Amino acid sequence: MGLVFDTVTGDLPLARRVWSASCDAPSAFTSGVKGSSMIVIARSGDGLSVHLRGPETRATRMTCPEGCAFFGVDLQLGAYLPMFPPSGLTDLNDAVLPTSSSGRVLLDGRDWEMPTEQNVDVFLERLVRAGLVAFDPLVDDIRHGERPRAMSARTAQLRFRRAVGISRRKLASIEQAQRAAQLLAAGGAIADVVAAGGYYDQPQLGRAMRWATGHTPAELRSGVPFLAF
Repeated sequence: MGLVFDTVTGDLPLARRVWSASCDAPSAFTSGVKGSSMIVIARSGDGLSVHLRGPETRATRMTCPEGCAFFGVDLQLGAYLPMFPPSGLTDLNDAVLPTSSSGRVLLDGRDWEMPTEQNVDVFLERLVRAGLVAFDPLVDDIRHGERPRAMSARTAQLRFRRAVGISRRKLASIEQAQRAAQLLAAGGAIADVVAAGGYYDQPQLGRAMRWATGHTPAELRSGVPFLAF
């Protein structure tokens, strides 16, 4: 079957969803652009590793080795670990957390139980309670072009980038491309997606899809494998 992906939503602290992926055979795929940060736990023959990952501003061709499995948590927009600013994690510049000989996660001078797919939400909740995950409540307002009157446009931009890792304009482009890619993957006609996605014409849509997913609109409509977590 190759790459298998699943996602679970629920009442999670500062998280959008929990997801998992596994490969029962070597599988090539494209990782699409993403605007949120995430915590990823990777399982391979060498054991478990915990990755902190930031936004992805371009599609990346990747291979999932046979027998590898991953699970993780997509953080809400504006949630991040101050010890690892999202801007430093962008485009697969992951921070890999150290682990102890007993398999526990080492963070902020403490050791934490290695999360499993079933309790990774509990792991995140503990980090939130310990103050290791921050959340900027103004990010959503700034995202939509609003800000407190006393805050300058430059301060708002800097605050947004600190919490998200990319600019507001880049995030808007990512989200626009994600919506269009989802419509195409669902079989939407290219001309209809141009209009629904807010693109000027088919060439602009094509450029956006190659940048965001690594594929043409026609390839996306044919069901080519790509992940847009």
